[in-house]
Amino acid sequence: MNFFENDAFCALLRMALDSECSPSIFPYKLNDAEWNNLHLECLRQQLVGIVFRAISHLPKNQCPPLGLVFQWASEAETVRGHNKLIYEETSKLTQLFDNRNRKTAVLKGPANARLYPDLLMRQVGDIDLWVNGNRKDVVSLLRDMKFEFSDEDMLSLHHVQSHFGNNNISVEFHYEPSSENDNPFTSARMLLYLKQKILNAEQVPEGFFVPSIEFALVMQLAHIQWHFFENGIGLKQLVDYYVLLVHSTQDNRLEVASKLKSFGLWKMCGAVMWVMESVFGLAPEKMLSKTDERRGRILLAEISASGNFGLNSQNQNHGHCFVSWLKRRVRTVRLLPFDPVNVFWHEIGYWKAFVRYIPCRIKQRRISVRIL
Repeated sequence: MNFFENDAFCALLRMALDSECSPSIFPYKLNDAEWNNLHLECLRQQLVGIVFRAISHLPKNQCPPLGLVFQWASEAETVRGHNKLIYEETSKLTQLFDNRNRKTAVLKGPANARLYPDLLMRQVGDIDLWVNGNRKDVVSLLRDMKFEFSDEDMLSLHHVQSHFGNNNISVEFHYEPSSENDNPFTSARMLLYLKQKILNAEQVPEGFFVPSIEFALVMQLAHIQWHFFENGIGLKQLVDYYVLLVHSTQDNRLEVASKLKSFGLWKMCGAVMWVMESVFGLAPEKMLSKTDERRGRILLAEISASGNFGLNSQNQNHGHCFVSWLKRRVRTVRLLPFDPVNVFWHEIGYWKAFVRYIPCRIKQRRISVRIL
């Protein structure tokens, strides 16, 4: 079942994201089986904390069965606790770099979460922290600050993976403000724009720096596009994008819209805007472009099939590595009608990464067709 074409699911999600969380947005009564299925999908898409905000405002006769409400409340409270921890650790991390006179900015994660109607409702994962400097400079600084990372943690072309604090929070230290588009021509233009924008990141009351809305709209659309072609994208990332658009001004949107074709993001934007309209009911004046129903339906089908970042996809690394690899290549071919140019460059990017990771495989004595 595609929950994202289900009127009740969409209404509940819209209610959760509404500033007033008005029960009038959800005029449905679901049976126990429907509630259980909806809860499972929220778990799969990492939306339990977001949707529970709506459930906690429903009249008693519209609520899920009591046992499910208690379970859901416990899961939502876990999300809230983890959010508090991430906010605290991000603030501490920012202060560490401030003490070194090094500019930083938080990408996604808590930077997005603080824009939600409830600052603790979004399920967060790791911390993505941009640190000003080139790769060599940032890696040297991290080593001087006693952060630990292996050769495998340094394989990315735009970040270094490590951990921070007593709770061992996973952190990606970005020396590039975004992962690249696979098309080297559009990618160069996009990265130049983002590098200029991120220098104007501003400090927020939560104790860290965040980039502008224009930066976030470009960077996170590129993030959605890359994961869509690579391993699948989840609805949580589309919820983030909806929240960004709600907080954007007309000037923000006009600036971003004027750049999207040159950044190679125009086709993905049309698909995302269709999802914004059909799932979230975003007002036309908040759109970045015209909606593209054909591509939007392909995107929504992938979201439904993949779960959060493709973790539930049949194309993930289950079973024999060659079978998994073959499914991924078939999936790439299947996405050709969506955007042939970007699919072509993405496949080129896969093989470039495959070759780049060969020394790591040799060191670890691993023979595999997977990237890692």
